[in-house]
Amino acid sequence: MNRKRKLYVAIAGNIGAGKTTLTRMLSQKLGWKAYYEKVIDNPYLEDFYKDMKRWSFHLQIFFLSHRFKTQQEITEWPGSCIQDRSIYEDAEIFAATLHKQGFMSDRDFDNYKALFEIMTSYLRKPDLIIYLQASTERLFQHIKKRGRAYEQQIVRDYLEQLNQAYEEWIERARTEGMNVFTFNMEHRDFEHNERDFNILYKSIRDLENQTWIEGVY
Repeated sequence: MNRKRKLYVAIAGNIGAGKTTLTRMLSQKLGWKAYYEKVIDNPYLEDFYKDMKRWSFHLQIFFLSHRFKTQQEITEWPGSCIQDRSIYEDAEIFAATLHKQGFMSDRDFDNYKALFEIMTSYLRKPDLIIYLQASTERLFQHIKKRGRAYEQQIVRDYLEQLNQAYEEWIERARTEGMNVFTFNMEHRDFEHNERDFNILYKSIRDLENQTWIEGVY
């Protein structure tokens, strides 16, 4: 009897792109273990949005620690799993953008990057990254709809710079040999449209069967 190989899929995307919803839906459909981003009981997140310069380093170290522990569990888990945002996004997107915008000092960013590089040298990379690509306007709509009080302080410029960082990282990830499936969210609704959801579901089934083709959908 042939056994399917163990797969690790990461759902990537900006704030409000729909990562948690997609992680839940795919986990239920595939019967895979899901790992979620630590948002609800995060001790720094609310303070961070009130004073980004003061709390950016603390927040990123918290996420890095939590994500490293999660990815250790992923490595040890015997079956396939799916993760709501990977550890790579913490450094490549959020810490880098906060540093670029002046919210994280050179000293703190260098310290953070050194720790990140040591940690990730021990970790398994995702077999597939599903990137939920969304416009800034679409992200704002989702953020407003879900109504998290601290997120209402997010400004357009921050989201736009994060989007730019995502596009640059996705291009680097492909160059470095990572499998990336880009799903453009414009006029798409995988939560309520079965056809849209099945495009994403099929990308993983094709990977299992080794028939997946990289692209933008």
